Amino acid sequence: MDKFMLEDLKGKMPAVPGINGKEEYFNSAVLALLMLIDEEYHFIFQKRSAAIRQAGQICFPGGKFDPNKDADFKETAIRETAEELGVVSNKISIIGTLDTIFSVMGTTVDAFLGVLDISSLDDLNINPHEVERVFSIPVSYFERTEPEVYQVSITANPSYINKAGEEVILLPAKELGLEEQYTKPWGNIMNNIYVYRVEGVIIWGITARLIRDVIAKIKA
Repeated sequence: MDKFMLEDLKGKMPAVPGINGKEEYFNSAVLALLMLIDEEYHFIFQKRSAAIRQAGQICFPGGKFDPNKDADFKETAIRETAEELGVVSNKISIIGTLDTIFSVMGTTVDAFLGVLDISSLDDLNINPHEVERVFSIPVSYFERTEPEVYQVSITANPSYINKAGEEVILLPAKELGLEEQYTKPWGNIMNNIYVYRVEGVIIWGITARLIRDVIAKIKA
């Protein structure tokens, strides 16, 4: 590489750093949704339908980024919210961008904070294939309530045993001449899992992490 190539490379450096390898993961967008009810802002949650992945879990609206439909992740968040809740997109306004979540399960979540401008949740025409029900909880509840914190242990596995009982090598550490430790599971990263118990439901995982992020910004 000569000095001219270096100058060219300098011009290709991103103004804002991204996430290395993001395209290798399941990329999604979520909208932490607010609505003014009786002069107080509430978070709007949905319970996922029994017919879809992670059935029965409590979450914010959102879904997979679709490059054929979405110019960016903000468009994904708005489109998915409109489709899931049955509202027109002009009833949804984005007031800011939240921190991106990188899940150890191989998902990236670009998150946004938005407001739903309708008079009542009864105005929604939810998609029953994706959403079982929709409900609200005052933001003030989460301002007063700290989440419970649990942990899971994450390890890296260079191989696995398939259904036939055979070992499938994912990383040929011995062949590559890597250290002995990489021929067997390594690492023991403790990942925090946040949990809120409210109104007879459990709100946890990415949704709880987003709530915690919004509340931290409110209190900052």
